[in-house]
Amino acid sequence: MSALELRDLHAYYAGSHVLQGVDLAVGAGEAVSLVGRNGAGKTTTIAAIVGFIRPRAGRVMVGGDDLTGASTHRVARAGVALVPQGRRVFADLTVRENLVLAARPASGGWDEEGVLELFPSLRRRLANRGDQLSGGEQQMVAIARALLRNPTLLLLDEPSEGLAPKLVDEVGDALARLAAAGLA
Repeated sequence: MSALELRDLHAYYAGSHVLQGVDLAVGAGEAVSLVGRNGAGKTTTIAAIVGFIRPRAGRVMVGGDDLTGASTHRVARAGVALVPQGRRVFADLTVRENLVLAARPASGGWDEEGVLELFPSLRRRLANRGDQLSGGEQQMVAIARALLRNPTLLLLDEPSEGLAPKLVDEVGDALARLAAAGLA
């Protein structure tokens, strides 16, 4: 069973038929990247998966469950977490507060210590506000918040946008470790 399967997905954005018959299957532990120019439909694909827009045709399957057109909270409860483009860290909250807000109690899942092991540089920044972080640190917080939801499928929109090359490598290494651990 695929962690994510899109079947003949059609979706519109601002009146334009952006997604025209998209088929995609992502297995557990598999990392897949959608690559294309601006306006090619990468963000629209994510929006259709998480319920921001309703597909006009086709299917969105997550872990075998049909979530086509489901509400965002139903998609989140099904194990999908999104790291949006632009990170959207709460600027006035500390790193720790950003993490606490996202935490979803689960036995054996991600907790604060686990995300700090994945991103050790955040440990010394726990008391800093979101607006005091570099773009790379904000991206790490955004990914950590998503992981604290204990997802089975992690979607990242433009994860390296605006990051210094060193931080792109650090975030990329963390994502590779997540895939190796079975997260799609």
